[in-house]
Order: sequence, then C-alpha cells, then structure tokens
Amino acid sequence: MVTKPQIRMYGALWCPDCRRAKQFLDARSIPFEWHDIDQDEEARAYVEGVNNGNRSIPTIVFPDGSILVEPSNAELGRKLGVPQ
Repeated sequence: MVTKPQIRMYGALWCPDCRRAKQFLDARSIPFEWHDIDQDEEARAYVEGVNNGNRSIPTIVFPDGSILVEPSNAELGRKLGVPQ
C-alpha cells in the first residue's frame, strides 16, 4: 500500500519561492503533494481562503494542520527538524 504524502504544497510553476521549497523537500526526500493554483481552482480558492484573499505562495500545510506561507529554507528546516 502506498501512503499519501502528508505535506501539501500550494504554488505555481512560475514562482521562484515555490521552486526553492520544492527543491528543499526533494533534496531531503521529504514527500509532498503539489497543488498548482494556476491549474486547480479548488487549490487557488484554498490558498486565498487561508491567506485573507491573497494568493501567497508557496502555502505549505503540514500533518499537524499548521501552515507556513512563503517560508525560507531555515523556517522549513526548523519545522521539519532537518538541516537547512
């Protein structure tokens, strides 16, 4: 049985911060589910809903329900307990 990634990342392909966050997670073999707000209307609505109407990306949702918006690599590392 394949387990579904517990981390959800909402972003867009054109977004440099999204590419950096994806690279950070990939480099540490941390699985995540990608949601492109340009391609997925539900994903866009979710991001706007949690960011007071703004399309602030990346918006990253963790298994504990916490959310980081536009986090730095250091913030991601602290949250996940991995080296920056």
